[in-house]
Amino acid sequence: MLLRFIPLIVARPEVQMAIDEAIMRARIEGKVEDTVRLYVFKPSSITIGRFQSVEHDVNLDKCRELNIPVVRRITGGGSVFHDQYGEITYSVIIGENFHESLRNIETSYRFLAAPLVRALEELGINSGFSGLNDIAANGKKISGSAQTRRKGIILQHGTFMYATRLEILASVLKASQKKLQDKGVSSIWERVTTLEREGVKLSRDEAYELLKAKFFEEFPLEEGQLTDYELEIAEKLIEEKYGNEKWNFQK
Repeated sequence: MLLRFIPLIVARPEVQMAIDEAIMRARIEGKVEDTVRLYVFKPSSITIGRFQSVEHDVNLDKCRELNIPVVRRITGGGSVFHDQYGEITYSVIIGENFHESLRNIETSYRFLAAPLVRALEELGINSGFSGLNDIAANGKKISGSAQTRRKGIILQHGTFMYATRLEILASVLKASQKKLQDKGVSSIWERVTTLEREGVKLSRDEAYELLKAKFFEEFPLEEGQLTDYELEIAEKLIEEKYGNEKWNFQK
């Protein structure tokens, strides 16, 4: 069976997170097919993991100064800076029965993020999976993914940093010294990289077309669009959840 591919959507963070959850809900109900999509946050935004503390992990004063909104995901993982000028996010909503690799957490991360590694390989970047859910380029993190599962359906989304402004990333995210030490580094600068930092300059369109091509190579995809039902769910989720400070800043 073909999976649906949703072309690039550029939108605010509460919209993007609502769309991801709306697709998942519709997929659980059997109303849509397994789905892959690529998207960009505009304006640049921060998403935080389901169980994170905003105050602990995000420099809110700097975010207010730079007009960077913060939205909580339904997936786990850490805080992420999504640069509208240098990062594309991928999302896969898929049944656990699609492939045997999806039954195991570690192998599922690698199976679903494989197109990103293929893209880096095509660009001549020395890359591979690092830890549970990261992809490293020349030893530094260039992509991270997060996942949740409900009723046999997986939602996995993650980053592809082609030109993320790392000076902004370092100023808005709080990295604990313990976490940095666990990674064997002393600063975010030592841990994170981008395609541009590795000597490969791509425009957003070039990065998008590369990722799209690699997802089409790895999965049986057919281009489609969001249904009215998914859009209705997303609208409700924006109002009741992702556009609501009670959800985003919960303790």
